[in-house]
Amino acid sequence: MILQDNLRPVVPYVPGEQPRDNNVIKLNTNENPYPPSKKVLDALGSIGNDSFRKYPDPEVGSLIDALADYHRVDRKKVFVGVGSDDVLAMCFLTFFNSGREVLFPDISYAFYKVWADLFKINYREVPVSENFEIDPKDYMAENGGMVFPNPNAPTGLALSLDEIESIVKANADNLVIVDEAYIDFGGETALPLVDRYDNLIVTRTFSKSRSMAGMRIGYCIGNEKLISVLNSVKFSYNSYTMSDLAIKTGIASIEDDDYFSRIVKKIVETRESTKKELKALGFTYPDSSSNFIFAKHSELDAEELFNSLKENKIFVRHFNAPRIKDYLRITIGTEREMERLISFLREYIR
Repeated sequence: MILQDNLRPVVPYVPGEQPRDNNVIKLNTNENPYPPSKKVLDALGSIGNDSFRKYPDPEVGSLIDALADYHRVDRKKVFVGVGSDDVLAMCFLTFFNSGREVLFPDISYAFYKVWADLFKINYREVPVSENFEIDPKDYMAENGGMVFPNPNAPTGLALSLDEIESIVKANADNLVIVDEAYIDFGGETALPLVDRYDNLIVTRTFSKSRSMAGMRIGYCIGNEKLISVLNSVKFSYNSYTMSDLAIKTGIASIEDDDYFSRIVKKIVETRESTKKELKALGFTYPDSSSNFIFAKHSELDAEELFNSLKENKIFVRHFNAPRIKDYLRITIGTEREMERLISFLREYIR
C-alpha cells in the first residue's frame, strides 16, 4: 500500500495517566500539588477579549524580557516555547543533524528517544551506573551532541556543577543540553556556565515548580547564536506558538518570587520527611533532588503495589522497563496527601 509506505513509524511517548475522577491522590505526573501564585490568577482575571480574538505576539517579547531580567541575562540569550518539551524538540530538530550519535542516558526522560526517532537522528543511550548515576566520562566520547536532565528523571539524582562543566568543556565542538525541569527542587544550575561556553543550552519549565503545567511554558538560555538559529527554525515552523494567556500568566508568576520560593521550600521539606517515612517502611531509593522519589521495596512487587495503590485512588508511576521495573516514582504531593500514602503503605505492608 503506497500510503502505508509513506508513513513515518514512531513509537510515541506515553505520559502518566490523567484520571478523570478528581477524587484521587495524583502522585504520578510530577505536577505541583499547590496552586499557582495569586498574581497568576489575577492576571487570568484581567484577560480581555483581544487575548482570544487576536494572534499573540509571535516573538513572545514581554515574557522573554521578564525571563531575561529574572536570570540577569541578555534577552538575546532566551528562547521560549510551549513547554520545555517544545523547546527540547526544537533543539533536536535544529542542532542534531551531523549524522553522528547523539548521547543521552538509558534511564532518563523517555521523550529523548521519541524525538530522535521522529526526526531520524542517530543516537546512543548511555547506560547509567548500577546506582543510576550518570558518569561524566561516558560523555567524552565521539558524538554529535548530547542531552541529559539534571536532576535526572525518573531517578532524581543530580550531577554537581563541576561534573557538568567537565562534560561541556570536553565537548567544545558539540552541543550539550542540560534539561533542568527539576532544578528548583535541588542540585546546582548550569546557567552560570552559559556565559563561559558557547556549546551549552539550559532548558527550564514552568510546569513543575511554578504550578503551571496546564499553561505550557518552557524556555531555554544559551549563546546568542544558538538562540538565533532556534528562532529561525521556530519561525519556519510555527510563528504563533504561545497564547497571550500563557505569556501574561507566565510574567505574573515570575513577578511573585516570594510565593515561588515558599512553595518550593514546602515541597522540599515534604520530600525529605517522606524519604524518612519510606525508609522506615523498608523502601530504598536514590537520594532525590527533585519533586519525586524513585523507590522500591525488597519484599514487594512494584506492579502489584502500583495496582493496589490505584485501586485505592492513589496514583503513582510504574515503568515496566528493564532495570527499573521494581521501582515506583512517587511525586511529592501536599503533606496530607503524603500522609495518606504512608498510611496506606503501612497497612499494605503489615
